Amino acid sequence: MRSMIISLRTLLASLRMLLLFTVILGIAYPLAITAVAQIPGLKSRADGSLLTSQGKVVGSKLLGQNFLDDKGAPLPQYFQSRPSAAGDGYDPTATSASNLGPESIVDTLPDPSVKDDTGTQSLLTQVCSRSLAVGELDGVSGARPFCTPDGVGAVLGVFWSGPGYHGTVTRVVSLDQSGTATPFLATYRGVKVELAKFGENYAKAQVVPIRGTAPAHPAVPADAVTASGSGLDPEISPAYASIQLARVASARGISVAQVQAVVAKFSKGRDLGFLGEPRVNVLQLNAALDAQYPTK
Repeated sequence: MRSMIISLRTLLASLRMLLLFTVILGIAYPLAITAVAQIPGLKSRADGSLLTSQGKVVGSKLLGQNFLDDKGAPLPQYFQSRPSAAGDGYDPTATSASNLGPESIVDTLPDPSVKDDTGTQSLLTQVCSRSLAVGELDGVSGARPFCTPDGVGAVLGVFWSGPGYHGTVTRVVSLDQSGTATPFLATYRGVKVELAKFGENYAKAQVVPIRGTAPAHPAVPADAVTASGSGLDPEISPAYASIQLARVASARGISVAQVQAVVAKFSKGRDLGFLGEPRVNVLQLNAALDAQYPTK
């Protein structure tokens, strides 16, 4: 009997503690934090740093987004964000990186017998194709080291007559080019370069990236062709913004100087003068352009 009374007291004490901490941590604390978050200066951030343009919420200053038409093509009147690997692009519910590193240079070729199979692009080919597309959109050279003129990785599979990649070269394959493409090199060490074919095994080939003649510092900057770690980065580098100036100005019927002045308003330097990199918030920039210089 005594043990039952002790157990009952322990249970009641536990229930009281549960009730007490439920009130404190489940009700009082959240209400207090919510109240503090409504203090002027904090409210906007607590609400998600939402940006309103022409009476409508157009997004958050903290989250990037795409500026594309219904067919997925870049809208010329807008500055474009950096690429995103989060879902279909800037999906907050699927924030992620591509998890591809510098050794990802050989594509998985599409199966011609499977309809709409596009294969799997290596990180190198993704960078090359993006650079080519950005260059064409913004009227600058999309060339960059280790990329072919048609926008894939400039990577050879070299077969040797002897073991350990010794002897003479017997066969050379452009590993990321297939179909009706033109090999980016006609010959390598006197051997004709072939196009890769789906289903062939190139495991015994020496993988040789070819730098090419592209400049060490391409016109298309790195953030224009690589996704951020989160896939939600709302900012681009001043270098990427600068190559887009002429296109945006032309699409809006204004001068480059006018666009440049708006860019300057939403440009930030390094935090505390030494942390991070200079950047430009794309959403704020595009919203301001819509407000000042709406497209006709």
